[in-house]
Amino acid sequence: MIKQNRILWVDDEIELLRSHVIFLSEKGFIVDTVTNGEDAISSVKEKDYDLIFLDEMMAGMGGLETLAQIKDVDANIPVVMVTKNEEESLMNEAIGFKISDYLTKPVNPSQVLLVCKKILEGKKITGEFAAKDYLQDFNQISQAMLQNLNSDEWIEIYLKLVNWDLELDIHSGMGLRQTFTDQKREANKEFSKFVENNYRNWINSTSDYDKPTLTVDILNKYLVDQIKNHDNVFFFVLDCLRLDQWLVMEKHLTDYFKIDKSYYYSILPTSTPYARNSLFGGLYPSEIEKYYPQLWQSGDDDENSMNKYEKELLQLFLDRKRIKLKNDLKYIKIIDPEVGRNFEQNILSYQNTHLTAIVVNFLDMIAHGRSDSDILKEIAPDESAYRSLTNSWFTHSSLLSTFKSISSLKKSKIVITTDHGSIRALRGAKVLGDREASSNLRFKYGRNLKVDDKHAVYIKNADDYKLPKRGVTINYIIAKEDYYFVYPTEYHKYLTHYKDTFQHGGISLDEILLPVITMEPK
Repeated sequence: MIKQNRILWVDDEIELLRSHVIFLSEKGFIVDTVTNGEDAISSVKEKDYDLIFLDEMMAGMGGLETLAQIKDVDANIPVVMVTKNEEESLMNEAIGFKISDYLTKPVNPSQVLLVCKKILEGKKITGEFAAKDYLQDFNQISQAMLQNLNSDEWIEIYLKLVNWDLELDIHSGMGLRQTFTDQKREANKEFSKFVENNYRNWINSTSDYDKPTLTVDILNKYLVDQIKNHDNVFFFVLDCLRLDQWLVMEKHLTDYFKIDKSYYYSILPTSTPYARNSLFGGLYPSEIEKYYPQLWQSGDDDENSMNKYEKELLQLFLDRKRIKLKNDLKYIKIIDPEVGRNFEQNILSYQNTHLTAIVVNFLDMIAHGRSDSDILKEIAPDESAYRSLTNSWFTHSSLLSTFKSISSLKKSKIVITTDHGSIRALRGAKVLGDREASSNLRFKYGRNLKVDDKHAVYIKNADDYKLPKRGVTINYIIAKEDYYFVYPTEYHKYLTHYKDTFQHGGISLDEILLPVITMEPK
C-alpha cells in the first residue's frame, strides 16, 4: 500500500485557501489545517508531517517565530513559507531558518502541486527518469562495445560509465547497481582487449595521429604552454587519482576556478615507479634507463627506491626543450599532513615562483590503507563508499585549502593530473614463477612467469613495451580487468587476503583513462 503524504497548512485566512486544500486532497495528499502558530506547534508535536505550508503574516505568533519553534520540535520537516511580502530581507531571514521553498501570494494550484512534488516526490520522480535514461544509455553502450572502437570513443564510453556511477549513488534505490556493475565488468573486458591489441603500436608510433595522448606526452601537451605564457604555474600530480574521485573533488572548486578537463592513457604498467617517472621525464621507462641510468635505480619497484628523482627528471625535460625558468624549479612531495599544512600556510611565498611541482600521495595512502585496515574496509566497502571517503578527506584537507589560497593569486595557473588510477581487485589469477619475482599484485616481472592469458598480458620482450630489460630471462605479466596475482603456495589464504582491495599496475578503465585538469582563478 502506497503511503499518503500528510501536509499541514498554517494560515489565519485558511478558508480563503480551501480550494487549494481540496485540490491537494484530490491529488492524494492528507491535508490538515490550522489558523495560528500555537495550534501549528501542537499539531507538529502530535502528528508526523511530511510537509508544512506556513503563512508568514499571522495574528499572534508570526510565521518566522512559528518556523523557529517547528524546527525546535523537528528540524527535518520541510517548510514552505507563503507570504505577500516580497522584501529581500524577509526572504533572507526565512532562508536562514532553512525553509525548503518560498511562495508569494496569491498562489495558484499548479504552484502548490509543483512544490509538493518537488519536495515529497522529487527524488522518486528524478530516479524514475534517471532509470529510463540509464537503460537507454545501457543499450547504446552495449551496442557501441560491439564495434571497433578507437581510443577517443573508449574515453566517451568511460565518461558515460563514470557519470552513471555517480548518478546511481544519488538514486541508490533504483535497483540498477548490479546491472551497472555487470556492464562495467564487460566494458573492462573489452577495453583490456583493445589495449592489448593496440598498445605496442601506440608507443612505437612516430605520429601523434596514430595514438592517444599518453603519459609521456603530458608535459609537452599541457604544461609547456602554461610555463611559456604564465609566470606562476603549479603542477599537481595526485598519486592514484581515479576520474570518479576527481569529479567528487571538483565540486568543491567550481566557485573558485574556471576548470577545463582533458583525458589521457597511462603507460603500462599503471604503477607509480613506471608511470610517474615517465610523467615527469616525458620518456618511456626504457628511455629513462638508457639515457639517465643514474636516475633509474634497480631493485624493488617501490616508491621509495624508484621515485627519488622526479625533480631531476622534470628539470632534464625542461633542459631538453630549452625552456628557461625565471627562477629555480620548486618541487614538493606531500607524504604526510604536516608537510601539506606547511605548504598551505606558505603558499603565498610561491606566488613569484615560475614553476612549482607538487606530488600529493594521500589518495594512494587511502587505497593502500584500505587494503590493510578492516576499519577502512568497513567504512568504504565499495566504489561508492570509496568516493565518499575521498570526499570526506578532501573536504577537510590542506589540499583543498591550498587550492582556495591559490585562487586568490589571480595570475596563477594550475595543472592537475595523476600517474595512474586504481581498480577494486575482485578475482584472483594463479601465477607461477620463481621466488625472486616482484611482489606487485597487478603486474610482475621475473623469470619464467606463467599465467592464464585470459587474465593477463604476457610480455616476453621488454623492448616491445619500452620497459627495462632487467635480464635476458626476465619477462613481465600485466593483469587485465579486475584480476590480481596469487601464487599457488597458500593460494586460498592470499586469495582471500587481497580480494576486494584497490590496486594498480594493470589494464582497466579506472587505471588507464586519466584526467588532466587546468584551473584558472575566477
